[in-house]
Amino acid sequence: MKKLIIIPTYNEKDNIVAILRVIFALQQHFHVLVVDDGSPDGTAQMVKDLFGEYPDCLFIEERKGKLGLGTAYIHGFKWALARGYEYIFEMDADFSHDPADLDRLYKACKNGADVAVGSRYVRDGHIENWPLIRHVYSRGGAIYTRMITWMPVNDPTAGFVGYKRKVLDTINFDEIQFVGYAFQVEMKFAAWKLGFKIVEVPIVFRDRKHGTSKMSKGILKEGILGVLKIQWQSVFKNYRRKVGNKTLVAAAPVQEC
Repeated sequence: MKKLIIIPTYNEKDNIVAILRVIFALQQHFHVLVVDDGSPDGTAQMVKDLFGEYPDCLFIEERKGKLGLGTAYIHGFKWALARGYEYIFEMDADFSHDPADLDRLYKACKNGADVAVGSRYVRDGHIENWPLIRHVYSRGGAIYTRMITWMPVNDPTAGFVGYKRKVLDTINFDEIQFVGYAFQVEMKFAAWKLGFKIVEVPIVFRDRKHGTSKMSKGILKEGILGVLKIQWQSVFKNYRRKVGNKTLVAAAPVQEC
């Protein structure tokens, strides 16, 4: 079963090589696609310098300019679907998500979940090294999102997620409108509305040690207003990809590492 991790990057030179080496040392033989948004610090070149060490396992897609987290993941989803991957994972580059937990997300998908969420807000899940104000924003945002959307997910903004191929093959990405904080909510909401099974896997989330957080006031605002918009538009919106518009792409051969 071919497994791909998508890592969006912007100025992650302090983390990218280390996180890739840890991932490739795992026993599950994941492939990795880095989607870099024109990082001026040389992140993309550092990835390419590793191609010789990890041939046919490490890939990069370079985009012009900072286009947003959501569009980076959707770019990666389409890339993965076109190449026949069966399990696709989202993951940050900064070690806030522990690569060792990838195996647990993968097993959750193999054992019945359509979407496996690395959750901070279920039993045995927690956060380390965050200031109080970030705890308040995050926990409050999770409660607020559940109240507005009725979605039975304790950590709807989580960015450590595994998808079975059939989920991403069903969602109409053109209907996913958010690019920041609300993107993660909308993807889970779309999967839930389409009837897919979402399972939360407890993780320990650790704040980054190197680099700069991408959180901003604009992202927070999008989250607050975006959740309302997601729920309101769901009355009129169907996230299912129309069969008549579905383009079947022949899967390119994917080799094992």
